[in-house]
Amino acid sequence: MIELKNVTKKYGDFKALDDVSFKIEKGEIVGFLGQNGAGKTTTMKIITGLIEPTEGQVFINNEPIGKKNKTKIGFMPENTPLYDSLTVKEFISFMAEIKGLKRADRKKEAANLISKLNLQSVENKVIKNLSKGYKQRVSLAGVLVGNPEVLILDEPNVGLDPKQIIEVRNLITSLKGDHTILLSSHILTEINQICDRVIIIDNGKIIATDTTENLENRIEKNIINVVVEDPDNNIDKIKNSIKEITDIKFIGKNDDNDKEYQIEADSGVDIRKELMSKLSELNITIVELKKTKTTLEDVFVNLVDEEGDK
Repeated sequence: MIELKNVTKKYGDFKALDDVSFKIEKGEIVGFLGQNGAGKTTTMKIITGLIEPTEGQVFINNEPIGKKNKTKIGFMPENTPLYDSLTVKEFISFMAEIKGLKRADRKKEAANLISKLNLQSVENKVIKNLSKGYKQRVSLAGVLVGNPEVLILDEPNVGLDPKQIIEVRNLITSLKGDHTILLSSHILTEINQICDRVIIIDNGKIIATDTTENLENRIEKNIINVVVEDPDNNIDKIKNSIKEITDIKFIGKNDDNDKEYQIEADSGVDIRKELMSKLSELNITIVELKKTKTTLEDVFVNLVDEEGDK
């Protein structure tokens, strides 16, 4: 379990973190979202004990962070530095030595992690000759040495191609339950698929903590996207025909000169059937009609914009 209580970090007069408090329960995977410079990396370094807060406290399993429980934390920073001249097996064994594993246990630990992260095909290869995807797996293997209870992963998917992202996602998902994980990523679809909850930080302050579903419901808008053939520009008449419509926005034309619109209606009302009927009455041909779903990207942008307006 990870808990931050009223954590502030100052650099001179600048507050990198401002009274940050949150809790992550044992076995959870929690996404950590924020723009560049929002305070994510500073928070992660404070949790791992790499830097100290100016004010406030960090607890791991109800104990203040210190020498005793730092060994319970595995930290994978963005662009993890690796020892490129070592083989995969040598690197994992070296990390086991750094983390204080007995000589007799290092070989067993390396073999276990090589198997767990599917590194058998490259275990004797020099790290500098590996692909980016394999390097990320090796980094994660180094983090997992000693089986730490808490994992702090800062942008583990950075620079990966789509196939590699899926592989790393599956690896992280497989760790759920056995480890408590705080994960930052700019790939919000990954956060949505992996994480139980998200924490959003902006300008050093926590602005939201909830499940992605609950956050999406908070800003849910009733929006329908339509693509139509409307040579006589009759679509504006729809607003007078359906009282629940609050706005119609023209998005643009496609190569066939079909027009795309975004139609917003009162929340909790499904106007699709009535909309299709009214469009037909106005001799507007429907090419495509679909109800849009609020995404985590929408939530993130909306909350950050709201915070910026305060």
